[in-house]
Amino acid sequence: MPEPISADPPGSPRNALLTQSWLDLAFLHWAVDPAEVAPLLPAGTVPDTLDGATYVGLVPFRMHRVGWFRLPGVPYLGTFPETNVRLYSVDAQGRRGVVFRSLDASRLIPVAIARTVFQLPYLWSRMAVRRSDDTIIYTSTRRWPGPQGAYSRITVRPRERIDEPTDLEHFLTARWGMHNSAFGRARYLPNTHPRWPLHRAELIECDEDLTLSAGLPRPLGAPVSVLYSPGVAVRFGRPASSARSPSAGSTRAR
Repeated sequence: MPEPISADPPGSPRNALLTQSWLDLAFLHWAVDPAEVAPLLPAGTVPDTLDGATYVGLVPFRMHRVGWFRLPGVPYLGTFPETNVRLYSVDAQGRRGVVFRSLDASRLIPVAIARTVFQLPYLWSRMAVRRSDDTIIYTSTRRWPGPQGAYSRITVRPRERIDEPTDLEHFLTARWGMHNSAFGRARYLPNTHPRWPLHRAELIECDEDLTLSAGLPRPLGAPVSVLYSPGVAVRFGRPASSARSPSAGSTRAR
């Protein structure tokens, strides 16, 4: 049985493996049939669903001061724009999480470390995040390893603060772990952070092929949800193994 959706973290790792901040995030989401994305998830997980649908997320933001253990965050190498394509997963232990299909970032050394140490699909890209009047513009063009030239240009206008997020908004943002496969083993990497400060957002522009490059089977059209957050400070705990594959996805969020 999947764990309940909670806007607050279920706990805090006693000894943090990684620390970082995620700033100026745009959350773009599309509803898809779970059968479309099930083959893209790692062993031991199935699509997490809400009212029969699962979601594809495209999330550009600024990574800020990544740090290891109790060391202070790194100001240059640990600070860079990032854009990820993510899916929603649940494992046999009921742990809800995300699965990253791609993570574009503008610093080559962190990309190489993440690919080597964690076997995460990080990709080196030319990227920028900038403000223009009341909008935020995120741009990305892939350098390595490919497909070279995969791109995104996203512009959002943050709107009013959300006092009471909907079930769907909690489902898409209140994620307290990541599923992936590393060195032939299924892993779950827990995280904790304060409750998201969420805002409605107007989508001004979305021109991208990152979702198709990440293996999604078709163009996605207009997103069903567009949100913005100024950000949170995040701590990651040590990875835990994932149990055998669950037989079903989630039920309605509680």
